[in-house]
Amino acid sequence: MNSELQEIVLAEPRGFCAGVDRAIEIVERAITKFGSPIYVRHEIVHNTYVVNDLKDKGAIFIEDLADVPPGATLVFSAHGVSQAVRQEATARGFSVYDATCPLVTKVHVEVAKLHKEGFEFIMIGHKGHPEVEGTMGQLNEGIHLVEDVHDVASVQLAQQDKIAVVTQTTLSVDDAAEILRAVKLRFPKVREPKQQDICYATQNRQDAVKVLAPTVDILIVVGSPTSSNSNRLRELAQRLGTEAYMVDSPADLQVAWFEGKSRVGLTAGASAPDILVQQVIERLRALGATSVRSIPGVEETINFPLPMGLGNKSMGLGDTPITFQATD
Repeated sequence: MNSELQEIVLAEPRGFCAGVDRAIEIVERAITKFGSPIYVRHEIVHNTYVVNDLKDKGAIFIEDLADVPPGATLVFSAHGVSQAVRQEATARGFSVYDATCPLVTKVHVEVAKLHKEGFEFIMIGHKGHPEVEGTMGQLNEGIHLVEDVHDVASVQLAQQDKIAVVTQTTLSVDDAAEILRAVKLRFPKVREPKQQDICYATQNRQDAVKVLAPTVDILIVVGSPTSSNSNRLRELAQRLGTEAYMVDSPADLQVAWFEGKSRVGLTAGASAPDILVQQVIERLRALGATSVRSIPGVEETINFPLPMGLGNKSMGLGDTPITFQATD
């Protein structure tokens, strides 16, 4: 192995997904249309660069709706919110635009539908993540969180006949499958999602890392520490035996990481903008890399319409069509 960095290999696809693109555009259009400030509940997406850029443009990020003045325009983040948050926003009279990713909304709709049919739910996800809080918060009771295989044994359900599984959209595909197997073993009658809850972008980026990681000496994931899907990419590479690190910006790169490394793989979580990827490439060039190439991957063509009132689309959020990109 050469002692100096030579080649950068880019994963395909990487970076922004359709849900992130849409969420950011909702905030930017709201600022343009209504002027600043525009209030956003929680970080619109989990990326420091994106959040700071929107702050500079006039967005104010809050966690408590009590911090939003009467009559203000409020945007819900891409992660979705509980029914309690929706009801509070309505009661306070805010003008609300919902930037919840339509793939998360799909899970919420499925939970509401099956709940009416008498189902209880097991949700596979990470405790404290806003998407999990939003999905769990669609119901007052009857939804149980499991974070790993061991949690499955402690689930206590009121009945055994109508049980359904839903998942956080940004999980490790392999981990979620392992937990689902444990759920099915304990609850044979469980209903699986009609379509995989883990989103197409998460699946595609993990598939790309599975191809890329074995071919490089080290993998760099561009993403913020709070980004679930970015963390899963780093963990996946490490599980495959490749040294991997996640960076929020080029400044996080450490020279020592690349000692004795000639080929570096580079990917980005679904909430990480391409400008950060390009900045990381320039930093790696400064460290000695002389060439950049991409591996073949799935081409993503999905677009989600904006909410009514923020674009030239005539459909409201509830009418948003959802299509899925093949991942094979």
